[in-house]
Amino acid sequence: MAVLLVAEHNNKALNGATAKALTAAKALGAPVHVLVAGADVDAVAQKAAALEGVDKVLVADASHLAAHLAEDLAALIVPLMANHDALVVVASTTGKNFAPRVAALLDVPQISEATAILSPTQFERPIYAGNAIQTVEVTVPKKVLTIRTTAFAAAPEGGSAAIEKIDAPAQSELAKFVGEDISQSARPDLTAAKVVVSGGRGLGSADNFKLIERIADKLGAAVGASRAAVDAGFIPGDFQVGQTGKVVAPELYIAVGISGAIQHLAGMKDSKVIVAINKDEEAPIFQVADYGLVGDLFQILPEIEAALDSRK
Repeated sequence: MAVLLVAEHNNKALNGATAKALTAAKALGAPVHVLVAGADVDAVAQKAAALEGVDKVLVADASHLAAHLAEDLAALIVPLMANHDALVVVASTTGKNFAPRVAALLDVPQISEATAILSPTQFERPIYAGNAIQTVEVTVPKKVLTIRTTAFAAAPEGGSAAIEKIDAPAQSELAKFVGEDISQSARPDLTAAKVVVSGGRGLGSADNFKLIERIADKLGAAVGASRAAVDAGFIPGDFQVGQTGKVVAPELYIAVGISGAIQHLAGMKDSKVIVAINKDEEAPIFQVADYGLVGDLFQILPEIEAALDSRK
């Protein structure tokens, strides 16, 4: 048998999270087949085939798969599981949407947000907002795993897997794609950025978030936020980092005016280097920070901006 890894993509380019999920899939010790489902996805399939460790790429190309609706993906994936022991999915918005449906149709448990593959049947996953690590053993023959990709290194390129076209089932009548309103930004994607600058409630207003944005632009960084800042209306929910937001693990994470509630720490504590700026020296964020700066952010951020300007 083999492992089926569902590629994460936008029908044009392969998301880097797929290469990280591939590392997890290979740890299961079986051949890895990558499923590329979408519309006009030949370029995506070629990229997937070039990843080292991929044995075969299965391509389901149909117009109704372009939106990656859970109902259509589940109808495609469930029959494929007859020839696969495990389904591996990126724990993204898309993956979290269709993976539970597949698990339910297969009548097997789902292991969510896996951060380590201990064996083909044992896995680790965070619980209690990341304050504890749970070891789970799966005894059923079929496994469905969503992978927290921040815990895995990306598989390198260098492969030359065969590409096989497969038929897509008819479009589901349970749901249909109506439209989407995608925010556009010149900054890096939050979950893929090497540097993230996040702001919290301490910024006080949406206008003050411009201080964060200017620093981020000078560093080529993504902008993030705590839930408190999102709830206060300072910034849209797309920017939220934390247990109920996005999980990030950049090379550098700068937390400005963020107290460090456990829900926020769950989304960023795996960052390589954490810098915290807060006027409260007792703020929990300093417990996970590599570097801490206690002071008034409205004085510190302009000084940082001026220092960055002087480097040019």
